[in-house]
Amino acid sequence: MKAVERYQKIQEQVVRATDRVDRDRASVRLMVVSKAWKAEDIEPIADAGHLVYGENRVLEAIEKISLLPSQLEWHLIGHLQKNKVRKALPAFHTIHSVDSLELARRIDQIALDLGLKSRVLLQVNIGNEPQKNGFSVSEVSSQIPTILALERLNVVGLMAIPPQVETAEQARPYFRNLRLLRDRLESEHGCALPELSMGMTSDFEVAIEEGSTIVRVGSAIFGSRH
Repeated sequence: MKAVERYQKIQEQVVRATDRVDRDRASVRLMVVSKAWKAEDIEPIADAGHLVYGENRVLEAIEKISLLPSQLEWHLIGHLQKNKVRKALPAFHTIHSVDSLELARRIDQIALDLGLKSRVLLQVNIGNEPQKNGFSVSEVSSQIPTILALERLNVVGLMAIPPQVETAEQARPYFRNLRLLRDRLESEHGCALPELSMGMTSDFEVAIEEGSTIVRVGSAIFGSRH
């Protein structure tokens, strides 16, 4: 099966998941995770009309962006090193991986220098795993007022990668907890955080059922990595 056919099947699964929980089909966007794939691998998916792509590495993404249609929307989902912020901000529509107050402040400073406003999500370590990046629940709760006050950041939601589990159903509590955290932050701080970036190849349907607005799928479309 070709990548475009697998992509179409994933889109059908997204629709079925939204139907199961009576959500508007337009309320969920599929992000095609194109990290580690070349521009020529991505091109057939773009030709099929897909616009939203996720990348892990800034310099690798910038090279691909220059080779592909300008209307594509690029999201950074990998860890952003502070020394790559200046290159990242003009290249990406949204940064999903703002994982510390220090990084948020750095983005705000560089965005001011560049005359930009950066659209970001705050990465939450929802499983409290020591090896993963991200705010703890307590950190994001205490630090979000400071982050929201940064004038060059447009904080639009939360992102999480739950712990590895054996079944998609076992990931459900983590997705639900991220949604409940988002709801609480909105209520307590009077802010709008419409985006929930959660769910990947193995569990995106459950994530949609729990409120995800952006699901990140790569291997189910492209197959095994080069």
